[in-house]
Amino acid sequence: MPALNPIGQPFIELLTVESTNNYAMGLARAAMAQHGTAVFSHEQTKGKGQRMKEWVSSKRLNLALSVMVAPTQLRGLPQFSVSRMAAIAVQELVSNYVKNDVTIKWPNDIYWRDRKAAGILIENNMRGNSWQWAVAGMGVNINQTTFNSSLTNPVSLKQITGKTYDVAAIAKTLCECLQVRYEQLQQDRASILRDYNAVLYKKGEVVRLKKSNAVFSCIIKEVNAFGQLQIEDAPFTEVEFGEVEWVIR
Repeated sequence: MPALNPIGQPFIELLTVESTNNYAMGLARAAMAQHGTAVFSHEQTKGKGQRMKEWVSSKRLNLALSVMVAPTQLRGLPQFSVSRMAAIAVQELVSNYVKNDVTIKWPNDIYWRDRKAAGILIENNMRGNSWQWAVAGMGVNINQTTFNSSLTNPVSLKQITGKTYDVAAIAKTLCECLQVRYEQLQQDRASILRDYNAVLYKKGEVVRLKKSNAVFSCIIKEVNAFGQLQIEDAPFTEVEFGEVEWVIR
């Protein structure tokens, strides 16, 4: 099997784009995709988050990056493996600047204490049942200090540390973090799952989740290899992404 480009090569830098994920998916549809391609934009006008939510980001203040991952070397792994890889890499990135209290809120939001510092959206390109491409879209709040009131708990690196950062340089550092975790995913899938669970938000604590219209309490245990959240002291022992919502005060 031929060697793949490291993540971040090529590095496409744009002034503005509707969505870095859409741009990357367009490369895949046009048969112009390469593993490792990173799409970074200084402005994203129609960024996407989980559950079809908009990712709101001010111009030139935050990181919007999408990377293309070819699953050819991930055969036999569940699609959640890319989400796990990206979450660990972004958590590691944020921890480079904020030393404490940086966690992964299942499935792949990055939290500082009880506030959201980054979000991840994984989109998969399929051909029938064949997994062709995974596009990992990552948004990290960097230099923004005021946020839309519709957002309940955002926080940026600048708010936490008081420092201003070079966003493009951080995007390239994130590519390096992703490459390290991609290699780990290939070589030792068990260790990357352990690393993910080691920084799991509210692990071992009582939390409130909402399923349909019912709110219930449970204890967060861990996340398994397929991305299911394992819980205790609840009517059931595991939940799929999309089945529940977090209730955070």
